[in-house]
Amino acid sequence: MSRTRYVLAIDQGTTSTRAVLFDDQGRPAASSSRELTQYYPGNGWVEHDAEEIWASVLAVCREAMLRVAAEAHDLVAIGVTNQRETSVLWDRSTGTPLHRAIVWQDRRTADHCRQLIDNGHEERIRSATGLVVDPYFSATKLAWLLDQVPGARAAAERGELAFGTIDCFLLWRLTAGRRHATDATNASRTMLFNLHEQRWDDDLCALFAIPRSLLPDICDTAGDFGTATADVLGAEVPVTAMIGDQQAALIGQACVKPGMIKCTYGTGAFVLMHTGDRPVASRNRLLTTVAYRLEGQPSFALEGAIFNAGTAVQWLRDGLKLIAKPGDSEAIAAGIASTRGVYLVPAFTGLGAPYWDSDARGAVVGLTRDSGAAEVVRAALEAVAYQTRDLLRAMADDGASEPAALRVDGGMVANTWLMQYLADIIGVPVQVPEHRENTVWGAAYLAGMEVGFYPEFDGLAEMWRDDCTYLPIMERADRDRLYGGWLKAVRQVRA
Repeated sequence: MSRTRYVLAIDQGTTSTRAVLFDDQGRPAASSSRELTQYYPGNGWVEHDAEEIWASVLAVCREAMLRVAAEAHDLVAIGVTNQRETSVLWDRSTGTPLHRAIVWQDRRTADHCRQLIDNGHEERIRSATGLVVDPYFSATKLAWLLDQVPGARAAAERGELAFGTIDCFLLWRLTAGRRHATDATNASRTMLFNLHEQRWDDDLCALFAIPRSLLPDICDTAGDFGTATADVLGAEVPVTAMIGDQQAALIGQACVKPGMIKCTYGTGAFVLMHTGDRPVASRNRLLTTVAYRLEGQPSFALEGAIFNAGTAVQWLRDGLKLIAKPGDSEAIAAGIASTRGVYLVPAFTGLGAPYWDSDARGAVVGLTRDSGAAEVVRAALEAVAYQTRDLLRAMADDGASEPAALRVDGGMVANTWLMQYLADIIGVPVQVPEHRENTVWGAAYLAGMEVGFYPEFDGLAEMWRDDCTYLPIMERADRDRLYGGWLKAVRQVRA
């Protein structure tokens, strides 16, 4: 009797680590997840313990396999997807990180970014990388580590250290240090990668004073990333895909044709529109990024990043104690007719696209004596919809046509009230797929495709299935009035 074969997909996110086993039909057979500790050592600073991340990866992979009695020999491949921009610096001889990982949300390098802009480097960086100058990206995080960790720069100059985003660090551990590599999607988020030449940019490395010896090899999104050693899962297993989480969700949503668009609602929220085989420069401070690179050929996307989406709901639970669990927010929001003019701008770590204001901080505005907990809870959910409209409006200003639908995924899509409000505010149908966690599926699909377990891209669309669609029902005048109030609230926060 033949045993069931699986692809093992690792989704290392900002607040948790997940592993999922997918069968040959692309169906999830087993999964496991663990939450991660968040460290906030200063105002706007966010860190993770990279050793905790590695331990969580081992734990969830083994737990998922146990749930279906799978052995390592049953795994055809491993795919990895990860929180992007989060930066790790480690010792090549021991694999030990020199400092906690600096998370993508971290704003400690805001002054460095302002200095770069003041010194006239903004356009050079944007034209080469497709990115705005912002603490969000890895380059200034790495420069901070080299300058602030005692002895780090000298060790780096001697070639003793390695840098990577989380995918790269995990690959190093999976392969026992045999591979120091990343893929083009993650490389494109560092502010060191030249989009047009598809390589590390020597001039930018010099600008940030980063030794090239620190940087990993840049590979296609699917390919030979080496082999996980036997001590990880019980036998050697090939690693055949690595991809940043938002690009993984784009593939998981089968948005592989120009003009298709998705948004993932998790810790933050990220809108990506596929733009084809050439990078499109934004006039509205959106990001130009690699969507995926296969057989040496890159495809590109326009991206808008919302720094705080799910974190606003976590704050309602953990900070204000207004809800016991995230799901409570849905019933509370549905239980009142409106916020009565209350807006929550969740700029806890600054504002992302299209504002890119690292100095902005969160606020609740429009409070009156009649305002209560329910209005604040609903305002936190509404902010997700308003920020999505910010990004779609910016894409339209960049020349994109109105999408036929917005495909959505991530933990927040379980909130049916929010999904309907989102459709109402953006005025576009919102499609929720059968696969709710498309990020991990995107990584699994690529890994399986590379070894012939799944069909080529032409067959991916047939594997995508719609679960439900939310159609806009709000009058346009109401939609515009509510959104106008949001824009006013943002102006107040930025002032």
